[in-house]
Amino acid sequence: MTRISIPRRRLIQGAAAAAAIALPSFAALAQAPARQFRIGNQKGTLNILKGRGTLEKRLAPLGVTVKWTEFTAGPVQLEALNVGSIDFGDVGEAPPIFAQAAGAPLAYVAATQHRPQAEAVLVPKGSAIKTVADLKGKKIALNKGSNVHYFIVKLFEKHGLSYADLNVAFLPPADARAAFEKGSVDAWVIWDPFLAAAEKALDARILADATGVVGNRAYYFSSLDYVAKNADVIAIAVEEINKIEAWGSANKGELAAELAALWGLPKPVADITTARTPYGITPITKAILAEQQKIADTFFELKLIPRKINVLEAAGAGVA
Repeated sequence: MTRISIPRRRLIQGAAAAAAIALPSFAALAQAPARQFRIGNQKGTLNILKGRGTLEKRLAPLGVTVKWTEFTAGPVQLEALNVGSIDFGDVGEAPPIFAQAAGAPLAYVAATQHRPQAEAVLVPKGSAIKTVADLKGKKIALNKGSNVHYFIVKLFEKHGLSYADLNVAFLPPADARAAFEKGSVDAWVIWDPFLAAAEKALDARILADATGVVGNRAYYFSSLDYVAKNADVIAIAVEEINKIEAWGSANKGELAAELAALWGLPKPVADITTARTPYGITPITKAILAEQQKIADTFFELKLIPRKINVLEAAGAGVA
């Protein structure tokens, strides 16, 4: 039997001990940490994506897990982005302006078509308010910082009124509806499906929608850091959303049925919403961000945001 000298034995034992210590490090390298994709959604296409589970199936091979959180409006979604609670979401055209002005690390990643009929000023059926001019000095409920905030500014401007003529009660959708039902406000500026629900359940009358006033796009957003580190995840999410939008455009009856079930609303409400919504998403372009810049400049001039912003700084991975 071969005898091993004491110095050599000690050398071998030391090498074995070093290898044992190194093993956990090699194991950690072999198994990369799992990635998360935290989505904040409103009532819309993302409800379908969540309900079908197709995104989870696409991302599973990449080791990415998906977490969903539902919000009632865009401003709170973007607050969640700003504090690092979500990585992705859907939002109207105005909230990103407030978010960027507040320093949120926002990145635009896709845009919907213009949807001017999906937001409107509602009044009670028997209201004496017949024209936009009649809104001067009347108490109007709306969600601060949402798409409808910009809409009412431009609607008043179009009809020769100023922002100073607005008497606004800033309320989230549920509280605004309660105030509208009680007669505590004279009008309510709101978007679908809350708009359609009020039309059906409350017999509310549309005084004016956004047609010819503002485009009312919606946007899909992330953070600049998340886009830089997870471009593959963002690309897959946009692909899956686009598939649903394309299918929904060609199958609005089926889309309405699916949304009604997910929203917990009557199908006739979803029918109204889908009927007046053009579906399909588009990449972010300089022309689209120029639309956003006009909103930002308007809000700055009205002193609704604290500083002038350059929307191009939120272009994410770049624009065409």
